[in-house]
Amino acid sequence: MLSRILVRVVAGALGGVVGYWLGFHLGYPVALGISFGAASVLALSVSDTLKGSELLDWLRTPEQASPPLAGVWAEVAHRVQRLVRTHRDEVEAERARLDQFLSAIEASPNGVLLLDDTDHITWVSAAAADHFGLNRQRDLQQRVTNLIRQPAFVQYLAVGDFRVPVKVPVSRGSLTWLQIQIQEYGEGLKLVLSQDITERERADTMRRDFVANVSHEIRTPLTVLNGFIETLGSLPLTEVERKRVIALMAQQADRMQSLVADLLTLAQIEGSPRPASDRWIKATALMQRIESDARGLSRERHPITVFLDPSDQAVEVSGIESEWLSAMGNLVSNAVRYTPQGQPIEVRWQTLPDGTGEFSVRDHGAGIDAEHIPRLTERFYRVDGSRSRDTGGTGLGLSIVKHVVQRHGGELKITSEKGKGSLFTLQIPAVRVRKA
Repeated sequence: MLSRILVRVVAGALGGVVGYWLGFHLGYPVALGISFGAASVLALSVSDTLKGSELLDWLRTPEQASPPLAGVWAEVAHRVQRLVRTHRDEVEAERARLDQFLSAIEASPNGVLLLDDTDHITWVSAAAADHFGLNRQRDLQQRVTNLIRQPAFVQYLAVGDFRVPVKVPVSRGSLTWLQIQIQEYGEGLKLVLSQDITERERADTMRRDFVANVSHEIRTPLTVLNGFIETLGSLPLTEVERKRVIALMAQQADRMQSLVADLLTLAQIEGSPRPASDRWIKATALMQRIESDARGLSRERHPITVFLDPSDQAVEVSGIESEWLSAMGNLVSNAVRYTPQGQPIEVRWQTLPDGTGEFSVRDHGAGIDAEHIPRLTERFYRVDGSRSRDTGGTGLGLSIVKHVVQRHGGELKITSEKGKGSLFTLQIPAVRVRKA
């Protein structure tokens, strides 16, 4: 820039000298000197203006390879070009980092809301929009409490104590639980984090119910045992009465032992990894064990039919033998317990055309109302609690069956009709069934 000023000074001086020399011969030395000097400066200014305009045009079209300028203006163009390119690269890098950050937030299952200092929404993630039923465009700049009206959240925001999160129930077709945490930042700005904890709440509820049910199931026989112990210690009993009391005590002890055994089995199944598919058990061996157990439990009170098609004699099932025996045995045991004396029980194995294996137990007992079927595999769920205890059930058998078959990739299907009996079927995936 200093060089351009010096050029103008020199040009003005030269113009003035030339003008003065011409004016001296024409009789107007001073006027022509000033005029020529000014004209020289003006010409340079016009030239600079034109070159500056060319520079601006070139900067507006950066796809050109090189500026159509020379000399000082070319140097200016190159310097400006470098500055613009550097700035553009920095902006693009920041934009890329911002996009990456927003993509990471969007990928999270947790919701994010940004609020300004007046609690108006400035940004909403997809998960937060889903959690609270918000529209990501329409609801921007809306006051958050006008859209999220759950009393617990409104109070949480109003009190301003954000040290611990708050749990909020929301309705999205079904009841959903959200955990909301607010973090303040900047000048009164707020970050609202939401997390779907429905499954956690359901698991906590099931855990509490499980503990309560176990406590109840154990307390009942213990109460009976304590009563018998007091009877033995305080009343003079005949030998017959004493034997009867001891038999009843043994019955309650057996009930507790069965309960503990089923609890341990269930805990072991739930805590174990998925069984490998390289351990094979012959279906004939499983069916023979099941038939033996069924007949021993029935004591000839029921006609029991065990069917295995001759074409399935060579079939093998992969998995853990003790677990398959436990699952199949529980189904047969239930059939024996709940089928009236003299009514038939049918146990069947068949391999379907697609390679799937099916183990089924059909009884001709009282049947089960449709409303109870979805809950039969819940721990301690009983259609008729007193009847289940009278038959020696712990309330865990079908839960064990469900976990075993699911661990092996299969499915438990239950069909029943009141007054006509029930059909329990274990469907075993084709990858776990083969012919040796």
